[in-house]
Amino acid sequence: MPALFTRFKRFGLTLCLIGLALMACPAQAQALTAQADLIDNGGKTIGTVEVEQGHKGVLINLKAKDLPPGYHGMHFHAVGDCSDLAAFKSAGGHVNPFDTPHGFRNPDGPHEGNLPNLVVAADGTVEVELYSDLVALNAGPAKLLDDDGTALIIHTDKDDHYSQPIGGSGGRIACAVIE
Repeated sequence: MPALFTRFKRFGLTLCLIGLALMACPAQAQALTAQADLIDNGGKTIGTVEVEQGHKGVLINLKAKDLPPGYHGMHFHAVGDCSDLAAFKSAGGHVNPFDTPHGFRNPDGPHEGNLPNLVVAADGTVEVELYSDLVALNAGPAKLLDDDGTALIIHTDKDDHYSQPIGGSGGRIACAVIE
């Protein structure tokens, strides 16, 4: 009997150590993501956008083609609607729940919809990964997956990260609905 008890005792200790190891090294949770097609003013799909919830913000992966080369302002807009192909005005203004001024260079900014400029190669393609800690996918006042979704908009011109209300970014040339 004592030999059998020793085996169970050893087995129990092994299970306990395995359990402690699992608690110390939790399995990676399934990441919350949203994927969307990026369309131009003609309604043609020109790329994809994936937004993944991170620890304190979102990771954005964008791949596109057929864009004008150079710098372009890019922002999260408050409404997930790209139905107004001519100007994408159906996407509303920038995500800005606290009514904060626009721009990373603005001493009173930035607001939550601000993103860095997108730099498109001479052949009209772009592939970028960036992170924003100003928004979240499904939590807080600047959540992207709210009742009406959010749009990621690419503008015609470079964002100066200061001018109001959109940093001088100009018209809207591409849109993706994040929902």
